[in-house]
Amino acid sequence: MSDIINILLAEDEHTLAMIIKDTLDGQGFNVTVADDGEKALQLYAAQHPDVLVTDVMMPRLDGYELVKRIRKTDQQTPVIFLTARSTVNDVVHGFEMGANDYLKKPFGMQELIVRIKALLGRACTVTPQPAEADRFVVGQYLFDAVVQRLTHVLTGVKTDLSYRESEILRRLCRHPSEVVTSQSLLLELWGDDSFFNNKSLHVFITKLRHRLAQDPSLRIVNVRSIGYKLIDGE
Repeated sequence: MSDIINILLAEDEHTLAMIIKDTLDGQGFNVTVADDGEKALQLYAAQHPDVLVTDVMMPRLDGYELVKRIRKTDQQTPVIFLTARSTVNDVVHGFEMGANDYLKKPFGMQELIVRIKALLGRACTVTPQPAEADRFVVGQYLFDAVVQRLTHVLTGVKTDLSYRESEILRRLCRHPSEVVTSQSLLLELWGDDSFFNNKSLHVFITKLRHRLAQDPSLRIVNVRSIGYKLIDGE
């Protein structure tokens, strides 16, 4: 296998696909993009990539059917699904079709890089850089914690976040579907966990819910007396 990792990315949301491609290209990968399942199947046959990274919901041919057809002749090429669909049945179905890994949105770009390298048996020695480690796919959004900005990938609308909004969302994205305690947020971002600061935290959570409102599958759930968790598509 050559030193350059060739990736076929099947993703129909153009803005999101370009963000992933630019990030991976910047880390030395060679990425080809297909915007529907049929094109992905044609490119796979022509290029024989080292890794296939595919969304599930795509026009003309969905990700499940794409992988099912590929697996009829190729049991070796690693496949990673990128999707917000994360019920047990969805995950099981993906693996039954022949997936090797399943990366749930929101995900960090650095996590995607590490998983690609792990599937290929490469040493996962990539040093996290701000452009990768702090960029997250969150449902229909790209969240760049370095510049404190949300981009809605379907419309291209950009929203600048305040420092605390950005830092709260960064912590939620690093622990998708897991509870991030109010105490940890307050101590790290306010300096103490007083009653009044807790009220302020709740205000910022409400603001973030409004920021993410264009994607109805995203929720920031209040876990009573403990904290909050970010849920995508459940």
